[in-house]
Amino acid sequence: MTSTLLHTAALFSVDVIQTRAEPGRESAFVVLLAFLLSFGFIRTSARLTRSVSWWPGGVETEGGVHLHHLVWGIVLLLVSGFAAFATELDSPWWQILSVAFGVGAGFTLDEFALWVRLQDVYWAREGRASLDAVVLATVFAGLVVIGVNPYGLDEAGSILGTAAWFAITLTLAALAFFKGRILLGMIAIFVPFVAAGWAIVRLASPNSPWARKYYDEEKLERSRKRFGPDTRSARFKQSFLNAIGGRPSLPDPPPPGPPPGDGPDSRPPKPGA
Repeated sequence: MTSTLLHTAALFSVDVIQTRAEPGRESAFVVLLAFLLSFGFIRTSARLTRSVSWWPGGVETEGGVHLHHLVWGIVLLLVSGFAAFATELDSPWWQILSVAFGVGAGFTLDEFALWVRLQDVYWAREGRASLDAVVLATVFAGLVVIGVNPYGLDEAGSILGTAAWFAITLTLAALAFFKGRILLGMIAIFVPFVAAGWAIVRLASPNSPWARKYYDEEKLERSRKRFGPDTRSARFKQSFLNAIGGRPSLPDPPPPGPPPGDGPDSRPPKPGA
């Protein structure tokens, strides 16, 4: 029992103040912590902006353009990422850049749905994609922090064996993604046979490519019931997302139309017409 506890403690231990030039898991821990704290702050700020009048809210230019916080996030990601690649870092600089990168990632992924749809869907139901992205990023980073090695690259072995394991892992993860099991697919990158095996034997999401290609109407109906909005897991997911991100309060906007001058009637007449 004691040896198990010691092994578990060693697995989760990270030295965030050590001075090695390549900190590895320690840097990942700082990034993850900064990511979660910045996401929590910026999402709380957005909720206060929506609910009270005294909170300062976002930043607008003199021309009235609202600068979304993903702008600041992208700047932080670019600057900290470039500096980390271009310099040899000692303490405390790798901690500082890790914090900057984590904050940038938190600000950017909090508006993931906006930069996917190119519309301000922050408080619409479509904006829930941002919360899904944050959860997936947290799972991925958490697995890195606790030391789960997806491909065994720290072990001496043949290039052929590593490549084969890499191919098998990606294939199993891709099958989970293809069935709409995004979270299990993410975990399968690190624990392929457990997570991907579970995803493969379970029903696919009704909107997944797998279901559309291989399911008949009877199996599609079973999938719709399994993933319906009234199931226990769906209600838990909605309650969890409401708790961390707030309830949607705006309808989904219509899809953007073609840009001006891009329609068939806007083409210049042919010569001689």
